[in-house]
Amino acid sequence: MTSEAFQTRTCQSDDLIISRRRPPPPSPSSSSKPSAPLQNYKKIETEIAIEISGPQIPSPNFEFPIPLSKSPPPPPQPSSSSLPANRVSPVLYGLRLPVQAMALEAEAPMLAAAAPPTTSRSVTETVNGSHCFEIKGYSLAKGMGIGKHIASDNFTIGGYQWAIYFYPDGKNPEDNSTYVSVFISLASDGADVRALFELTLLDQGGKGKHKVHSHFDRSLASGPYTLKYRGSMWGYKRFFRRSHLETSDYLKDDCLKINCTVGVVVSSIDRPILNSIRVPESNIGTHFGMLLENMEGSDITFDVWGEKFHAHKLVLAARSSVFRSELFDGVGENKQEIVVDDLEPAVFKALLYFIYTDNLPEDEKSVKSCSGHAYSMSETLLVKLLAVADRYGVDRLRIMCGSYLCKDISVTTVCEILALADRYHAKELKAVCLKFAAENLAAVMRSDGFECLKENNVSLQSELLKTVAGCEKDLSPDSGKTRSVWAQLSDGGDSHGRRVRQRN
Repeated sequence: MTSEAFQTRTCQSDDLIISRRRPPPPSPSSSSKPSAPLQNYKKIETEIAIEISGPQIPSPNFEFPIPLSKSPPPPPQPSSSSLPANRVSPVLYGLRLPVQAMALEAEAPMLAAAAPPTTSRSVTETVNGSHCFEIKGYSLAKGMGIGKHIASDNFTIGGYQWAIYFYPDGKNPEDNSTYVSVFISLASDGADVRALFELTLLDQGGKGKHKVHSHFDRSLASGPYTLKYRGSMWGYKRFFRRSHLETSDYLKDDCLKINCTVGVVVSSIDRPILNSIRVPESNIGTHFGMLLENMEGSDITFDVWGEKFHAHKLVLAARSSVFRSELFDGVGENKQEIVVDDLEPAVFKALLYFIYTDNLPEDEKSVKSCSGHAYSMSETLLVKLLAVADRYGVDRLRIMCGSYLCKDISVTTVCEILALADRYHAKELKAVCLKFAAENLAAVMRSDGFECLKENNVSLQSELLKTVAGCEKDLSPDSGKTRSVWAQLSDGGDSHGRRVRQRN
């Protein structure tokens, strides 16, 4: 298509120049009837060239950016009068693009889902508390003057501090010769503190006939009392007639007892509690213990000194890496029975019980204590369990045994327990023993266990020295003494400073 085939009409304004090119007239040979593609083309498009000589002004009807297109324009229409004059999309200078004059369909807004109904509840209640005020020397308090009071110590109820004021000569002049006065005072900062009160003069004769002035019983009629500021008081100017008081059981050994009850009014929003179901504690240990007891599905038998123990390979392998290697390493996988000749039946039974239940046998009292034994501590069931826990890699059992051994640590046993903890890799127990020995070094050095430790375990002695050095930083009065003891240890001396001959 050549430039001679076009007629150009230009419309100018201050900022926008639009050149609209008319399509050439149809050739004489062509039919006046539009072609089929032209009939089927329903969108009105016009190629426009836009020059921008001033600020770029968007069209009032511009609703979305039109992508640039390098494709040739669609076949021209006979008339361009159907193109609205204001449907001009702002584009860069020198670009030509088709603009579609199409009405945008408005999408119906999506309706939001209805929110479920909610509820709340305001709860107003009282936070109650009591305080007993004992007044000794009543006869000496008399005559202190009208309006003079004896105050109790401050006490806290409902987040506020309160005090009891006792006026032996009355609070006001008109009552000084007849009544004693008692008041409750707000002793802390507060504004419009609403509360209920009760003052009780206690009967000390054992008859229980207390004199009660209560605001709680009248709260429905009058409502709580409001204390406006610190120092506001509630009470009775004519609390009790003085002549009756001095001849009653309320006064005993020149002593009065007044009990005060305060109920501070508080309000809160009680949100609805969702339905809940109490979940019982885990009973997996009980069920696995029953599995061990009834031997159902057992696939491995241990012969321990002639006593048979039936178990399950998968359970043992899951709880102990040593059992897993022993039962599933290809050698013992097909074994139906394993002989254990270096463990006592009671120890192996306790081990199996722990593996299945994660606890120690409750009927074995000797398991949880080493005290009361005349023989070596290493012969106790607890220490044997510590050893078997280390052997089979049952870490929780090792820590549990260490926790029970901690209870038996003393000046005479700490060195032996320290050696056991080191031998069976109970690092938590070892740390406790080192700390105890360092803090009680002078007494520990005089024990037989310490002499055995020096002779048989030099590495532990070195660790003890390092622990002592760490503890020295926390010791000020006796630090010199501690350093001298440490020096004796380093030089191979005993607790009395004597040189000890080292064995070869």
